[in-house]
Amino acid sequence: MDMKLLKNLCETPGIPGREERVRELIKKNIKGLFDTVTTDAMGSLICTRKATTKSKKSPTRVMIAAHMDEIGFYVRHIDDRGFIWVNPAGGFDPRNLFSRRVMVCCDTGDFEGVMNPGGKPIHISSPEDRKKIPETSEFFIDLGMEAKAVLKKVKIGDYVVMNEPFLEQPVKIVSKALDNRIACFVAIEAIKKIAKGKSAKHACEIVVVFTVQEEVGLRGALTSANAIKADIGIGLDTTLACDTPGIGETDRVSKHGDGVGLMIQDSSMIGDYKLTEELAKVAKSKKIPYQRCILPRGGQDGAAIQKSGSGARTAAIVCGTRYIHTVTESIDKKDLKATVDLLAAWLPTVK
Repeated sequence: MDMKLLKNLCETPGIPGREERVRELIKKNIKGLFDTVTTDAMGSLICTRKATTKSKKSPTRVMIAAHMDEIGFYVRHIDDRGFIWVNPAGGFDPRNLFSRRVMVCCDTGDFEGVMNPGGKPIHISSPEDRKKIPETSEFFIDLGMEAKAVLKKVKIGDYVVMNEPFLEQPVKIVSKALDNRIACFVAIEAIKKIAKGKSAKHACEIVVVFTVQEEVGLRGALTSANAIKADIGIGLDTTLACDTPGIGETDRVSKHGDGVGLMIQDSSMIGDYKLTEELAKVAKSKKIPYQRCILPRGGQDGAAIQKSGSGARTAAIVCGTRYIHTVTESIDKKDLKATVDLLAAWLPTVK
């Protein structure tokens, strides 16, 4: 697997509504894999690979959705001291925002800064002060510049991402934005496997959509799905792997090392039973480790495909991720490989 590509995907800034850098990176890395590549009005990248076997009937159209956006912030105010105040784009737990390095992305350049909440430092705070968890609206960014320089370089509407490096460990990968650059990576790697296979034959038409604005309501997937009118949909995403200390076994959703996840139900979608079983059958036949998952809260782009137009048979393929929506999101390399392998093995079976 191309770890350099995964690193570049994770470290490239792109929040909901500002995915253009990620989109350009993907376009550079999919040359020759698709017959057509277009960008729709919302900014989703629609990549179509035509069926490679002839049939008397129209080929089954499969839409695979992998969202490009990561959670982040928009600049909402710059005060007269040069401190930047932000509005979230996506779901943050404020407990994970203390003393973070961030990057403010502007037309004038990218500027590194630090994020902290307003209030007293530990040396002068009371025990009651230290118990309080600030709201996201109480956090500000310090660019370490004179106020005049900040006002000259930064404007309302510029965007902010966490600024943490990609880390490859012996059996894990840790990074910000694995949700959901991991799915973008899986889609690319799976299509590469199909294209480089001995026969590269598939009877279905494959439409991979790198979608926008998933973190704020599956917005790009819905408009793309309405245009594509797929017969079958696959939502590619991360899911919780709560197999860590302090969480009961019944709440873990998925477990690192147990393979690719087949999402039976989340709060946005109940997967098509027969389609999910078809995926499981392929996994078993190819000896690809897999696990079944249910996520009580949270959703993914598959729900938008399922409800688009007159509806589509839809399933969700997920990769278990520890510490989601933090800068230390973590996946197991075996699970990542299993996710790529299952998608690449299943697509040629679609008639």
